[in-house]
This record gives sequence, structure tokens and C-alpha cells, in this order.
Amino acid sequence: HLSRKGQSLRGGTIVDATIIAAPSSTKNKQGERDPDMHQTKKGNQYSFGMKAHIGVDDESGLVHHVECTAANVADITQAHKLLHGKEDTVCGDSGYTGLEKREEMKRKRKLRYLIAEKPSKLKQIKNKRELKLA
Repeated sequence: HLSRKGQSLRGGTIVDATIIAAPSSTKNKQGERDPDMHQTKKGNQYSFGMKAHIGVDDESGLVHHVECTAANVADITQAHKLLHGKEDTVCGDSGYTGLEKREEMKRKRKLRYLIAEKPSKLKQIKNKRELKLA
């Protein structure tokens, strides 16, 4: 479909997720909360709702995959569903740390992973640099 429109997917995919908040008091006709919605914590803030996981072409910015889950589902567990299969690079934030070690990713062809470090790891690196400078 994209090629007919003059668009194509390039060599890399950026993976990310965002929380879609819903009021925690939202209930269905049976008086129950939607089983697909859950509570999650990001930093010091709690949210209730769902999560949209997206795969985006790193050059064109086109969204090529979307997966919706409960908000408490870890980003890394959905990453393999967000790839189009032709990319050679996967980019993501620290929520995807260790992605290359996951069984479902080992089955894919050789990929280059550009994953941001976790904040605690960056702090350790900064502290080591400060020690060397002292």
C-alpha cells in the first residue's frame, strides 16, 4: 500500500509506547472495570488505562505498526510486533534495554540495536567520569 503511494519503509524502526489514560472509575454495563485497562507507574506517577506501542520508520516518520495493551504491559514485550521485517536497526528508549537478548528477537535476522541507557546507568557513568577527573 505504501509503495503505491510513493512511500517506502527504510532501514530502521523506532519503537516506543505511550499511556492512554482513562478515568479509573470507568465501568462497563455490568459495573466492572474494563479488563483490558490496568494501573501502571511511570516515575512517581500512577496512571490507569491502556498503552499504545508503536513502530515508526526512522527516516520518513511513518507509523507502520501499532499494538494496544493494558497499561501495565512492559514495552519490551511488544517490540517484536512493532518491526516490519526489513529494518537493519531498531532504536528505543531505556524501556527496551536488553531487547537483543530476548528469544523472539534472536529469531529475527541480525539487527543493530540503538537503545538508550537507563538513568541509573547514566548516573554510574557520570560518577566514574567525576572520579577520573578528581
